[in-house]
Amino acid sequence: MSGLHIPIGTPDGSRTEHAENLLAPNPSAMTLDGTNTWVIGAGDEVIVVDPGPDDQAHLSRVRDRLGERRVTTILLTHGHFDHSGGARRFARMVDAPVRALDPRHRLGDEGLGDGDVVTVGGLEIHVYGTPGHSFDSLCFWLPADRAMLTGDTVLGRGTTIIARDGGLADYLRSLDRLRAAAESLDAQALLPGHGPVLPDPIGALDGYIAHRRERLDQIRAARAQGARTPREIVKIVYADVDRSLWPAAEMSVVAQLDYLDSP
Repeated sequence: MSGLHIPIGTPDGSRTEHAENLLAPNPSAMTLDGTNTWVIGAGDEVIVVDPGPDDQAHLSRVRDRLGERRVTTILLTHGHFDHSGGARRFARMVDAPVRALDPRHRLGDEGLGDGDVVTVGGLEIHVYGTPGHSFDSLCFWLPADRAMLTGDTVLGRGTTIIARDGGLADYLRSLDRLRAAAESLDAQALLPGHGPVLPDPIGALDGYIAHRRERLDQIRAARAQGARTPREIVKIVYADVDRSLWPAAEMSVVAQLDYLDSP
């Protein structure tokens, strides 16, 4: 893969040969620097992945960055608002359909699912079903750049949560699938939904898998110490984490307890 560019200090402007990130201005503890909106294409046509929140200034910036290029399709990695909230407004701005796994977020006749291949200007985007962070999470493989767009399944910094509409068993399977794909496809970069580009896909995925296994061991140990409720477990396992993140940590603990207690 040629043309990998990782700016210092911000994911904005990160790019591979055929994909460019335009960072949405919605930074937070949960969204890191903000939502990464990826513009993919070669020539006069492009696909936009995750327009981000319903922020007129950001959506206008993305449209202006396109110049004379035409958006053929808008793809969503999943339906959480920080990725999909601006999709319908942006679709009207550029006259393009929205494709997503969840029908509630589609605009047009076509859905999106595992095994689909979307094309633009001679480029292919292969769809991988990766449920776990949410039930409708998808990743997109861009063979021309040997890059995988990971949405919230893998972040550029830190680890993702298991949302209420996700599940840990699915998530672990998705991580294993991405790890196998990264090796078999010789992936050279992960392009996340938040945070910087990851230029070592196998290392990043190995770290994610190891972290999840370690957290499960820590929860087992916390239970052995007498912790019973998710909040009691958070106080032990996430003691070194900023308390503003404890509600999100508690959501992940609930998912991990469901996993541990499942038959």
